[in-house]
Amino acid sequence: MPAYKRITDIIGSLLGIIILSPFFAIIALLIQLVSPGPVFFKQERMGYLGKRFKMWKFRTMKVGADQEQHQRYLADLIKSGAEGSADSGKSMKKLENDSRIIPLGNFMRKTAIDELPQLFNVLRGDMSLIGPRPPIPYEVKEYHRWHYGRFDTVPGMTGLWQVSGKNRTTFKEMVRFDITYARGMSWRLDARILAGTIPAIVTQIKDTL
Repeated sequence: MPAYKRITDIIGSLLGIIILSPFFAIIALLIQLVSPGPVFFKQERMGYLGKRFKMWKFRTMKVGADQEQHQRYLADLIKSGAEGSADSGKSMKKLENDSRIIPLGNFMRKTAIDELPQLFNVLRGDMSLIGPRPPIPYEVKEYHRWHYGRFDTVPGMTGLWQVSGKNRTTFKEMVRFDITYARGMSWRLDARILAGTIPAIVTQIKDTL
C-alpha cells in the first residue's frame, strides 16, 4: 500500500471514530431497542492477497440469521453473466424482501450507516478507506480465475464500483471496476472516489424509494 494511502487511512479513521462516537452510541441504543442482542456483527471476509480477517458492522439482521439464502443469492449473481452465460448478468442489488432484517435495518443499509464500524478495520490496517469491498469466503468459492484480481489491493469502505453505479451494475462489471482501481490507484483517483461517495449514497437511496 502506498505510504500516502496508509497515512490517510490512519488520520481519516481516527477522526471518523472520534467525531462519530456520539452517533455510534445512538445507533447502538436504537439497535438494542428494536432487536435485543449484540450491537455489532462481525463476519469473516477476505482481503489483500486473500488474507482472512473479521469485518465489523452494526447488526442489521436478527440474531442467529441463516446465511444459506444469501449464499445462494450470491452464487446466482456470480453465475449470471459469467463467461459463456446466455444473459448479461443481474444487477448487484441486495437481497430483496429479506426476512432476516431487523426494523431500521434496511435504512441503515441504504444509508451505509451499518458500515461505519469498519473505521476500526481501517485503523487496524485490515481495510482502507478506499478499495474493493472484501468478499465473504463462500462467495470466493464461486469465483473464476480472473475475479481474483480483486485481491491485488487492500479492500475498502468505498471504492470505484460504489461511485460508478453500484446497484445498476452486474457482478462482472463490479470486478472490472475493482481491478481497474487496483491497477490504477492514485491519490487523484482516491480524491475523486471520496468526493463521489456521498452523492452515490443519495442516488442509492433514491433508487430504492
